[in-house]
Amino acid sequence: MNEFTKIETTLKDWETDQEVRWCPGCGDYAILKAVQRTLPQIGADPANTVFVSGIGCSSRFPYYVESYGFHTIHGRAPAFVTGIKLANPDLDIWMVTGDGDGMSIGGNHTMHLLRRNLNCQILLFNNEIYGLTKGQYSPTSRRGTTSPTSPGGSVDRPANPCAFALGSGARFVARGYDVSKDLGDVLVAAHAHRGAAFVEIFQNCIVYNKDVFDDFTQKKVAAETQVWAIHGQPLVFGAGKDKVPTKGLALDPATMALKVVDITDGDWQAAGVMVHDQTNRSLAHMLVELEFGPFPMVLGVIYDDPRPTYDAAIAEQMQAARAKGKGDLAGLLAKGQTWTVSGTAQDPI
Repeated sequence: MNEFTKIETTLKDWETDQEVRWCPGCGDYAILKAVQRTLPQIGADPANTVFVSGIGCSSRFPYYVESYGFHTIHGRAPAFVTGIKLANPDLDIWMVTGDGDGMSIGGNHTMHLLRRNLNCQILLFNNEIYGLTKGQYSPTSRRGTTSPTSPGGSVDRPANPCAFALGSGARFVARGYDVSKDLGDVLVAAHAHRGAAFVEIFQNCIVYNKDVFDDFTQKKVAAETQVWAIHGQPLVFGAGKDKVPTKGLALDPATMALKVVDITDGDWQAAGVMVHDQTNRSLAHMLVELEFGPFPMVLGVIYDDPRPTYDAAIAEQMQAARAKGKGDLAGLLAKGQTWTVSGTAQDPI
């Protein structure tokens, strides 16, 4: 989040004249609209907003948002984001990446962006496949995924982006999916966080990994397979009579792990259901590590606990250096372990 004067815009103000070139039915269309609806809601200024991407289908994003934008190189968007933010800390920066771009070749760059806690929003589109390069399996592909590079089925254990983010020191971690009506709320919360805000967005690749998330995104199963983490609210799911939840997540003291419990007559307290605390890092780790199937998919703001940002610390350091007076570059270069070589080398004997 940045401190700036909010202005009034509409969704149309954030649309460009560029032809949107994703496959018909691609989930990126829905994410684009969610972002374009969110920007007016948070009072963003196109003249103060920057979208940065790497390589992949998701990385076309800067062309379609009427703001400043950089379409950079594979996996290196975090490096560009860092440079832009340090050069002009007042800019509001959104990084758009994918599971291949951000978790494979760019995994180390993403890690350092998160641990440094640079003030920006990171949107990682996860379709569990390499879409732009024609359907190879990616770091997040499930075991058994068949593709041109895994014709016998992938034997890799898939990466978990949210667990990766927490392990890298992220102070804001959230999940959503492309066509969710609640995705906008997640984006608003990410922008409100001061620091690196990491949002994993499940995205349907209509060509190479179609409907892979249907088991929890389809309306007919959503109530039974999704838990929306809302700070101060119980972690409940299930669709009983009058939409009263029938299940919840509780802590098993014997194993110190979460378990699914049944709720009778809506009395979640009696069932021991946990109340979500988005500042509890241990709870966040447990929630993102839950195996889907035996457990529901946890969505929403899973962790939000700000701490000082990298860009603010750099700005303070530079201000302190300027306060000491005019610098001496030559003196700085000569300071410390330096030596002078004089004379000429002798010809070999």
